[in-house]
Amino acid sequence: MDTTLQDPLVGHVLDGRYRVDARIAVGGMATVYRAVDTRLDRVLALKVMHPALAADGSFVDRFIREAKSVARLAHPNVVGVFDQGTSGGYVYLAMEYVAGCTLRDVLRERGALQPRAALDILEPVLAALGAAHRAGFVHRDMKPENVLIGDDGRVKVADFGLVRAVDTVTSTTGSVLGTVSYLAPEQIEHGTADTRADVYACGVVLYEMLTGAKPHSGSTPAQVLYRHLHEDVPAPSAAVPMLAAVLDELVAGATARDPEIRPYDAVALLAQAREARAALSDEQLDAVPPQARAQTHDGAEDRTSVIARAITAPGGDGGDEPLHRTSRLRMPPPRLAAVPSGRAVAPRRGVLAVVTAVLLVLGGGAGVWYINSGQFTHVPSLLGRTEKEAAERLSGAGLEVKGVRREYSEAYDRGTVMDSDPASRARILDNGSVTLVVSRGPETVKVPDVGRLPLAGARDRIKKAGLAPGVVTRTFSEGVPQGSVVSTTPRAGTERRPDSAVALVVSKGAPLEVPDVTGESVEDATSELEDAGLTVKVAPARVTSREEAGSVVRQSAAEGDRLAEGDTVTLTVSKGPRMISVPDVVGDDVDDAKRTLREAGFQVEVDRPFLSFSDTIASQSVEEGDEAPEGSTITIRTKGL
Repeated sequence: MDTTLQDPLVGHVLDGRYRVDARIAVGGMATVYRAVDTRLDRVLALKVMHPALAADGSFVDRFIREAKSVARLAHPNVVGVFDQGTSGGYVYLAMEYVAGCTLRDVLRERGALQPRAALDILEPVLAALGAAHRAGFVHRDMKPENVLIGDDGRVKVADFGLVRAVDTVTSTTGSVLGTVSYLAPEQIEHGTADTRADVYACGVVLYEMLTGAKPHSGSTPAQVLYRHLHEDVPAPSAAVPMLAAVLDELVAGATARDPEIRPYDAVALLAQAREARAALSDEQLDAVPPQARAQTHDGAEDRTSVIARAITAPGGDGGDEPLHRTSRLRMPPPRLAAVPSGRAVAPRRGVLAVVTAVLLVLGGGAGVWYINSGQFTHVPSLLGRTEKEAAERLSGAGLEVKGVRREYSEAYDRGTVMDSDPASRARILDNGSVTLVVSRGPETVKVPDVGRLPLAGARDRIKKAGLAPGVVTRTFSEGVPQGSVVSTTPRAGTERRPDSAVALVVSKGAPLEVPDVTGESVEDATSELEDAGLTVKVAPARVTSREEAGSVVRQSAAEGDRLAEGDTVTLTVSKGPRMISVPDVVGDDVDDAKRTLREAGFQVEVDRPFLSFSDTIASQSVEEGDEAPEGSTITIRTKGL
C-alpha cells in the first residue's frame, strides 16, 4: 500500500513556497520529502521535523542554530542546506535533492564491493568529513544510510551536525546517539565524540563495503555495544581471504578501540586511504569478492548497479546522455471522411469544429511543451573528467564552456572537473554555457623559515602559513639565542599539505658547566651558582649529615654537568651530625677498642706514651656515656711505663 497517499503534507505548499510532492523517507527526528521550490522552480529535499519534537522550543532552537552552521559548510561532497523555516507548526529544512540511492541500497543489492569501488566511495566521504572536521564539525552518525550516491556517481554525505540533537537509533540507555553498529567505544563508554569517532565509523563502513557484513553482530543492541567495547574489528581478509594486507591495516587503524591510535581526523585517514590505493595493483583493486551478489535482474541491470558502476568510472557510465533539443511539432493532415460511393463529400460543420479544436489543443500543447521543456537540455555528467573531455562533452550537448575556475580538492585529481555551474544533470537552456570547476589537486603550502625566531613568533608564523606547530625539542646552541628556533622538521621551503605538523628544535643557549659547591655555606654556594648563570633553589627540609650545620650536603646537578642558562640547581642543606653516646673502651685491647668505637660511628686516634709497649687502653678523650657528634674523632691512650 502506498503510504505516501496518507501523508497529510503531500500535495501541500509549505511557507507559500515549497510544494511537497512525495515522501522519501521517515526517521526518528524527521520525515524527508521530495518537493519543488516554486519560486526558483527546482527540485529539492524537504526535511520536516516530527510535530512532537517541534513542540520543544529548546530543541527547535538548537536544530535551527546547527542548521545555519552546516549551511556554511560548502563542499561538493556534502549535501547542501538551502533554507530553514517554520510553517503552520512544521519546522523544516530545504536541502539539496540527490537523485540516486544510498550506500545502504548499494550494499543491500550488491553485497560486498570490489576494493576499487569501496575506495571510490570512501575517499569522497572522507573528503567531506575532512572539510567538516577542519571547520569544527563532528558528524557523530556516519553510516551507509547517510552516504548518498547520485545517478551520475557523485558521492555526498548527509545529516551533518544535525545528529547532535537527536537520531533515529540510540543505545539501550538512550544517552548515546548514533546507530549502534557504527558507534566508537568512547561514545558508548563516556558519551563523548570527536573527529576520531567519525574515523571509527568510517572504518566500520569500509569493513562492511569490503565484506558485505557488519564487523560486530548480536541479537540485541546491548550485545553489539559490548563487542564494540571489548573486541577489535576483525580483519576484512578473515571474511574475504583475497583482500590485500594494506586494506586490513587501513581498517585496523581506523577502528582501533583506543582513539589515540586512530588517525586524528578524516583528512589523515584520507591520506592513508590514498596510500593504500597506491600500494594495490589493478588486479587487487578489481578483484570480485565471493560475497558480491549478482548485478542483474531478469537480464537488465538494476538501478543501484548502474549507480555503483558509475562510481568506478568518473563521469558516469561513459555513454552519451540523451539530448533534449528544440524540435518542431509536425501536425498530421486532417483525414477526410470516405463515402461508400468513393466520392469526396464535404465535411459537415460539426466535424470541422472538432478538428479545429483538436488542432488548437495540439498547437497549444506544443507551445507549452516548448516553453517548459523543448528549449531545455541537461548538463552532461562531467565529474572526474579532464578539462578537455568536459569541454568536448559540453560541445556535443550543444553547450559551451563559459569559464574555468580552479580550486583545491582532496577528492579529485589535479586537472579533473570537481564541480560545474550549473551542476551535472541540471536543466539548462539549449546553447547555454557552463562554468567548470577544475581541481588543482590537494593544496600544498611551503614550510616558512622561522630560524632564530622566538618560539612564540615561530608558532604564529607556522599557523599563518596554514600549518600546525608540532613537537618542541630543545638543544644547546652556541650561535642561536636561548628560546629561539634552531631548525624545523621538515626544513624551511619544503611543501606540505595544509595543517601538517612542523616539529621545532629550540635553543637552550650555550651550555654552562656546574661547579661543585658541596661543603660550602648556603650563602657562598648560592652566590657561586648564580654567578655561573644558574638559578638556585634550597630544599625546604634539611638532613642530618656529618657536614657542619648550614653547609651544602648535596646538589641536584653534579660538578661538570651541562645546563642551560637559567636552569635550576637544588641545594640540600645539613642540619648537623647526629649525637651518639660514646661507649666505654678503657681496659680493652687497642684493636678491640678501635673496632667498638668505629662501629658506634666515630673516627679513632691512638695515643701511645713515650716508651710505652702496652696495648691496653688507659683512658679515652670522651668519657663513657657522654655524647659526641657522629663521625667525630675519639682519642684513646694506652698505658705508660
